Amino acid sequence: MTFNEGARMDSGRVTVGGGHRGGGGRGGKAALGGGLGGLVVLVLALLLGGNPGSLLGGLTGASDSAQLGTGSISELENCQTGADANRDVNCRVAFTTASLDSVWGEELQKQTGVRYAQPGVMLFSGAVNTGCGNATSDVGPFYCPADSTAYFDTSFFQLLVDQFGSSAGPLAQEYVVAHEIGHHIQNQLGDIGRAQADPKGATSGAVRTELQADCYAGVWAHYADTKPAPDGGAPFLKKLSENDIRDALSAASSVGDDRIQQATSGRVNPEGWTHGSSDQRMKWFATGYQTGQVSACNTYAARDLNNPTALNR
Repeated sequence: MTFNEGARMDSGRVTVGGGHRGGGGRGGKAALGGGLGGLVVLVLALLLGGNPGSLLGGLTGASDSAQLGTGSISELENCQTGADANRDVNCRVAFTTASLDSVWGEELQKQTGVRYAQPGVMLFSGAVNTGCGNATSDVGPFYCPADSTAYFDTSFFQLLVDQFGSSAGPLAQEYVVAHEIGHHIQNQLGDIGRAQADPKGATSGAVRTELQADCYAGVWAHYADTKPAPDGGAPFLKKLSENDIRDALSAASSVGDDRIQQATSGRVNPEGWTHGSSDQRMKWFATGYQTGQVSACNTYAARDLNNPTALNR
């Protein structure tokens, strides 16, 4: 999904923070625990919604490829139009945020009666200090409920492609942003704490929380190419194509717990799941996309997480 080239946004909506760690990208500690010995498994387990206080160590960020788009965080002030978002991965995060604001600013209150409060969105490189503690790029994109802010080191998008086989298409990246803002919607609706109360297992609160954020990302995609920009202009995004949806499903699938476990240990252990299987993540995104309804994303009421239509009534 590409942006309408003439679309415009508030250039100050997304902030920039953090900085590279010394020693060529190695070193520097996050708040708590972990170590380089278990770094790969920890990184994989915490992608898309990890707790920034649970890791330490360093991950050398990959540079953006030509396919992903190039751009420096220091150039964020140059993110003025949709054309900028189509060429620059950092601008793409910013414009996706603007699109999410446009969709949720109307749909959250319409569907739930809760007024949407814009989350903070920060781009960083290497390491950043957050309301949840110090974090490094190791955790991937994450949302911190303590400061209501989503954090992105965009080198993660290349990591998805190189190490996890995700599509490099724009909607794969936009899905990641939408997933993290999905956690903000959970925070507003009072559900975010369910992950911590029941943190592991195939039907745990953690898995249900992550799958719901996938579903909320799908709700955004349902409206993203039709919802007018706040100034009444054309939607931020052009019409979705089948390839766009395949890109999003590819990203969702690449970070499924079963696929990650198989790749890292050679076996699948549902008792260790925190995010759901590849198939579940794709199905819940598709459910949000097909329905456009927050109520369809009630993973906590699902009798069978493999069947999003099987909700307890």
